[in-house]
Amino acid sequence: MEIPAINLKAIVLVHWLLTVWGSMAWLPSSFPWGNFSVLAVGVWAIAQRDSIDAVLMFLVGMILTILTDIIHFGIYYDLTESALIRSKDLFHFSAGMAILNLLLKPVSCFFVYQMYRERGGDYNVNFAGFPSVSRNRDAYQSIDQQDEASNPANPFNQAEEGKPAARTY
Repeated sequence: MEIPAINLKAIVLVHWLLTVWGSMAWLPSSFPWGNFSVLAVGVWAIAQRDSIDAVLMFLVGMILTILTDIIHFGIYYDLTESALIRSKDLFHFSAGMAILNLLLKPVSCFFVYQMYRERGGDYNVNFAGFPSVSRNRDAYQSIDQQDEASNPANPFNQAEEGKPAARTY
């Protein structure tokens, strides 16, 4: 089964709109600051199509905002529910959009991870057993094994027959 290609612009646009609507009534200023900062990194990832770092930083930022959004909701939702609010409808709309934003973030993280892999990222996430992140190191040559044919005869200016060599600085 092939994973559908989702445009990074669409992900950033949807999360920007939901963040604007979610921060209209009840969340503190740290909620939009954190989310808009991550979305700015997403704009950087859009602008530099070949940058692996931009997509990785956007992915890590999205994962971190999932955690901070949960903390914001846990701390501020009950306080706002019991306080006097100008409009109950505005509160319900804002809370619904913020919660929808949180629910869409793991799906967006999955698609951003696929974009990271398409751009050449090489972190493999293994979900069997304990989750671990590893790099594929098959292309690296071990330093324990050296080709004798490719090494020069005297690469470190070593003297023959045990005599100390002249130092070069």
